[in-house]
Amino acid sequence: MTKMKRILPFGLVILVGLGWLFGHPKELESANLTSASATLSNPRLSFFGQVNTGASVGTTTINIKSSGNIADLSTNHLFPNDTVAVGVNGGKTVASIVDADTFLLNSGLDVTVADGTPVYATQSGSLTVTFTLTNTIPANGYVKLTIPDPASGGNDGAPDTAASVADNGFDANGITAADVTTSGGTGCTWDGTETWTAGSGSGHTYTQVTSTACTGGTITITIDSDPGLVNPAPVYSGHTQGTADVYTLTASTYDSSDNQIDTADIKVAPVEAVLVSATVEETLSFAVAARSVGSTSCGKPASVTSTATSIPWGSISSTDTFYDAAQQLTVSTNADAGYTVKIEENDQMGKDGTTCTGATAGEADNCIKDTTCDTSCSESSEDDWETATNNGLGISLDNVTGSDAAFEYNAVSGNCTGTTESDFCARQIADMEASETNQNILSDTAPVSGSSAYVCYRLSVSGTQPAGYYYNKVKYTCTATF
Repeated sequence: MTKMKRILPFGLVILVGLGWLFGHPKELESANLTSASATLSNPRLSFFGQVNTGASVGTTTINIKSSGNIADLSTNHLFPNDTVAVGVNGGKTVASIVDADTFLLNSGLDVTVADGTPVYATQSGSLTVTFTLTNTIPANGYVKLTIPDPASGGNDGAPDTAASVADNGFDANGITAADVTTSGGTGCTWDGTETWTAGSGSGHTYTQVTSTACTGGTITITIDSDPGLVNPAPVYSGHTQGTADVYTLTASTYDSSDNQIDTADIKVAPVEAVLVSATVEETLSFAVAARSVGSTSCGKPASVTSTATSIPWGSISSTDTFYDAAQQLTVSTNADAGYTVKIEENDQMGKDGTTCTGATAGEADNCIKDTTCDTSCSESSEDDWETATNNGLGISLDNVTGSDAAFEYNAVSGNCTGTTESDFCARQIADMEASETNQNILSDTAPVSGSSAYVCYRLSVSGTQPAGYYYNKVKYTCTATF
């Protein structure tokens, strides 16, 4: 088993050369407990590669291996401004991605590293598990949560990788019972014995006793984000980027004599760029597909070809001009209560990743602002955006199969008044730096099979936009509910 050290999380990247990542969520397999779900606040796999041929003190160019028993064999999962560790050289920042096996650091290495030295990026966060009781938990009974762990070394704060999911899992990261809380339920009193036990190959376990009988209702178990569970890196045998490694959490209830009352298995499916952290049953699938240059989405021909991980606008040579691109999202699930797909950005697009403070940061702040459309639009309300001198970044939606889009490019809704192919009804992307709330872009309240829509991105900058490389980080999260 290969071990990695811990670093900070990263999100997805929109750039001018706009690069992307996406998130998917998690879903549940329910036995007796109902409405069970597990949500990770940071739905992204940890990254693990290895240095190819070594690197000396002061070096800023890092080459990684493209073959071997290694979780990540390319730079597809690294983006500008991500924080990485190269062996003992921790806290380094990615300046740029050169190619599939080379990236640059903002500052040189402090210590020489040998061939095969780990390159890693730790992703961690909180976990929230909820479920509804089917049968009463008697007084002095308890709830139990079991989380998959690696075969060894599962409590050192470093992400893990292994040949198979059976030998891999989440690192406990020094968590104690004080970092976990249980709440809810009808008649429950969560003042009994509480335990957290880091696993050694058979799962991390948490238990909490109720001193009074729980007769029903919904119970919530939360592991906080400080220090938070460390997400695994991909398994290195049989893993394909974009295909999830699926792990199973188990929530159970017991009486005071340790007899199991009810239980539910919860499937979580981490993938590159974003951990699929929905309450997912085996039939949930969420896919992001490319759209080629010239293809029509939201009534507009694409200016560039997207991929599943990037929207490369490249150099913006024309100002006060619309640039259009799109990706296709497809969801299938047999979840009784359907699904949602939400979108968010960490900030507006900043020059060299600079922080764009507040929701109205713009050119004077070295930022490309989120569009306000032709009159007024936000992350939750749409407006026509047909005038290219109204600069910024925004999105629209176009149903392909089904009718799950929150709005459409040619809709009469919000401030949008047109219904022709020339119209572009748009919104902003919710800005987390400005404390905006991520918004549904696709949803249904029933099972769906192959429900699909285009997410259409539009960009326009003025002639006075300061020259430079602009980007921010964007995330999709897909959640199904049973």
